[in-house]
Amino acid sequence: MTALLRVRGLAKHFPIRRGVLQRIAGHVKAVDGVGFDLAAGETLAIVGESGCGKSTLGRLVLRLVEPTAGSVEWKGEDVLALAPGRMRALRRQMQIVFQDPYASLNPRLTVGEMIAEPLMLHGIATGRTADARVAELLGLVGLSGEHAGRFPHEFSGGQRQRIGIARALAAGPQLVVGDEPVSALDVSIRAQVINLLQDLQRRFGLAYLLIAHDLAVVKHIADRVAVMYLGRFVEQAPKAALFAAPRHPSTRALLAAIPVADPRLRRDRPILEGDVPSPMAPPPGCRFHTRCPFAAARCRVEDPAEEATADGHAVACHRWRDIGPAGPIVPTRSEVPANPRLAALQGAFRRPH
Repeated sequence: MTALLRVRGLAKHFPIRRGVLQRIAGHVKAVDGVGFDLAAGETLAIVGESGCGKSTLGRLVLRLVEPTAGSVEWKGEDVLALAPGRMRALRRQMQIVFQDPYASLNPRLTVGEMIAEPLMLHGIATGRTADARVAELLGLVGLSGEHAGRFPHEFSGGQRQRIGIARALAAGPQLVVGDEPVSALDVSIRAQVINLLQDLQRRFGLAYLLIAHDLAVVKHIADRVAVMYLGRFVEQAPKAALFAAPRHPSTRALLAAIPVADPRLRRDRPILEGDVPSPMAPPPGCRFHTRCPFAAARCRVEDPAEEATADGHAVACHRWRDIGPAGPIVPTRSEVPANPRLAALQGAFRRPH
């Protein structure tokens, strides 16, 4: 499958300035050498703990933030080398849906004005043609053309996110970056927006770069998943393979945190010790070794390279072959036979008096 988007060695180090002269005292390595491919019509989900660099990566791909190093190719064209005029034309093909539907819409503009803005900026439509296109886009996301004259404060969170999606689709993009597009919504509205995104993908052949922390959403919508930790990818795999047999300890810990629907059961979760290291001073060797229960001496000094496995994974771990299968789902303590005397005492309190 031909790659629509190709990213190699992408990095962003934010300088830390201190003192009266604002001299650079260090760098925050938000993204530090990330690479992936994304094909047309495919959904790649980027998952990881808060602060691992997911959102920064999405903005780097769109060149909303200028990278420190690396390359981004769109259909073989170097995005980072483009002149401003060519970059502006390319933005028609690459759009973003932001996380917060309340902060991402201009409160001074009507919905129609916001959606029509990219149409006019890219010379797609003006006047009545633009109005008709706005009504069509609102219909695509489950709203009415009558909503075009209203302001953002007149809508609910789910409706605002639909408006954001309509605005992203206005220019006819091929790639949409979703920066946690449903995390701020209620569960019921979240399901509606996810289904909407999938319907639009099937209709227009969109490629999604989905940034998420909700693994239930990822399992529903993604084709491939990349797990990020402290600015780097530690594992990439097709969705089914990753959920069935996670290779990296960080991935296993994330999947183990998914709640089990049956209250009588729980997951046998790995215990991660310590806190996430600072991106200002990542630890040497494997960045996960300070919290990894399987870390060895080699992990503390040698940075693991991504290694392809037979089942489609790419994993950056020295010891992935030595790690057994993920922990099973086991009965909770309430299901384990208890002390008979204690059980009798509990039963006495439960009996009606």
